[in-house]
Amino acid sequence: MDELRKITERRNAAHKRLLDLDSKVYRAFVAMEQATYGDGNLARKYKELVAIGISVVIDCESCMQWHIEQAARSGATFEEVLEAVEVGIEMGGGPATASARFALIVMDETFGKARA
Repeated sequence: MDELRKITERRNAAHKRLLDLDSKVYRAFVAMEQATYGDGNLARKYKELVAIGISVVIDCESCMQWHIEQAARSGATFEEVLEAVEVGIEMGGGPATASARFALIVMDETFGKARA
């Protein structure tokens, strides 16, 4: 989907630009992200599912896209991602249902629209 491709392109361009600018804060953030999502007591898949729920609550489309894709790459199923989105809806209330609409678009792109 064109919208998702544009979000990915903007995210990648900003990532490259910040690295090219040698942003020490951004490099520290990237290192923190790598440490956070590495397998530990929780496998990466579960950490990504937590991040999906949080992304829905804070209404961050780029975050939802990134973490849904990363969860899928880490072995999460469509149904597991859906439950993470549902946790976000419960935690965020009515406004989170609007965020969940975007998450569903990403899920269909990532997993295919094979679900009813």
